[in-house]
Amino acid sequence: MSAIRVELPAHLRNLAKVGSEVQVEVAGPVTQRSVIDALEAKYPMLHGTIRDHVTKKRRAFIRFFACGEDVSHDSPDAVLPDAIANAKEPLMVIGAVAGG
Repeated sequence: MSAIRVELPAHLRNLAKVGSEVQVEVAGPVTQRSVIDALEAKYPMLHGTIRDHVTKKRRAFIRFFACGEDVSHDSPDAVLPDAIANAKEPLMVIGAVAGG
C-alpha cells in the first residue's frame, strides 16, 4: 500500500470538510484511476464530483497535475511519477476556469 497525497480545490475541500491536502491509501499501481477510486472510497461525498458517476471519465472542468505537469489527458491507467507514489509530491486536483 502506498500513502498518496492529494491536493483538492476549495469547492471539493468544503464538500469533504477537509484541509487543502488529504492522504489516501492505494494498493497496487499508483494511477489517476486508483488514486481517485481511493479518494472516493474515503470521501464518498466526492463521488461523481471529479468523475462522471457512470462513465468514470474526468469531468470537463477538473484537471490533474503531477509534478508540475498536466496529466489530465493521459490514460487514467497510466502510472503516475514516482514522486507521487512515494508521497514526495501531491497529485493536484484543480478546478479549471473557463470564459473570457
